Amino acid sequence: MTTSSPSVPTRPDGYRGRFAPSPTGPLHAGSLVAALASWLDARAHGGAWLVRIEDLDPPREVPGAARDILETLAAFGMESDEPVEFQSRRGALYEIAFSRLLQDGRVYGCACSRSEIERAIATAGMRSEVYPGTCRVGLNGRAVRAWRFRVPAEAVGFDDRIAGRVEQRLEEEVGDFVVRRADGLWAYQLAVVVDDAAQRIGDVVRGADLLDNTPRQIALQRALGLATPRYMHVGVVVNQRGEKLSKQTGAQPLDRNDVLGELARAAQHLGLPRIGAGSAVAFLRSATTAWAERWSAAPPVAYV
Repeated sequence: MTTSSPSVPTRPDGYRGRFAPSPTGPLHAGSLVAALASWLDARAHGGAWLVRIEDLDPPREVPGAARDILETLAAFGMESDEPVEFQSRRGALYEIAFSRLLQDGRVYGCACSRSEIERAIATAGMRSEVYPGTCRVGLNGRAVRAWRFRVPAEAVGFDDRIAGRVEQRLEEEVGDFVVRRADGLWAYQLAVVVDDAAQRIGDVVRGADLLDNTPRQIALQRALGLATPRYMHVGVVVNQRGEKLSKQTGAQPLDRNDVLGELARAAQHLGLPRIGAGSAVAFLRSATTAWAERWSAAPPVAYV
C-alpha cells in the first residue's frame, strides 16, 4: 500500500457519519479517540452521527458489553442521532449482497484450511498474508469451507483526508479475501460495506489501523454498485511498547468518573488545542469549534 501527500476536502450538505464498535469489552482510550473524532466531524458539519454495534462474532463478544458501550458514550455526551443498529440483526441484507456477488461471479467457494493456505504460501514464496488463489480454478470435488471475493487486478485507490492518496494492489498485497467464513458467519469487510450503504453513511472517520482495509471495502462497493464514502483515518493510541492500544494489549476501561480528563486526553491525541470547560457539554461544544477550524479550510471536492 502506498500513500502520498495529504488533502483535506470539505463535504457537501447531507453529512452522515458513524461510530461502529465491537462488543468485545468496554470502551478504552483508543475507542474514545475514534468515537470523539467521528462525533466531532459530524457536529462540525452539522450532520448526523450514528452508532452501529458490530456484533458479528459471537465467540469474541462479552456479555453486556454492547449495553456498557452505549452507556459509556452517553456518559461522555455522545448518543446516536438515530436508533442504534446491531449487525447481528442484519443478516438478510448481507445475504442479498452476497447473492449478487455470487451471481456476478465475484465470489467463489474456498476449500482451503488455514494450514493448507500456509503451506501453499510457503511453497510459492509469497507474502504470508496474501491468499495464493488456490481455489480460484475450482475445488476439485472438495466441500466449500468459506467464500472469497475475487479481487480486481488493477490498483484500488482513494483520497484519505489525513493520509492523502492511498493505493493498494489487492491481488499482490492481500489476495482474494473472505466474505463468508468457514463457520458461516459474515466477514467484517462485507458487512461494513453493506451497512454503510444501507445507512447512507457519507463520511467514515475511524482509526488508522483500518486504513489498509479501505481498498478492500472500496473494491466491494464497486462490485455491488454502491457509493464510496469519504474516509478519514486518525492516529491510533499506542501503549508504552508502541503497540496499538486494545483489550489484548492491556487497555483499561474509560473512567466515567473522569469524563473531562478522558475527553481532554482524547482531544490532545487528535491534535486539538487545550480546552478548558466545566462540563462535558461545554467541552464538546468548544472541541467542535476547534475541529471545524482545523478540518474545514480546504477547497471542495466531488463526493462519489
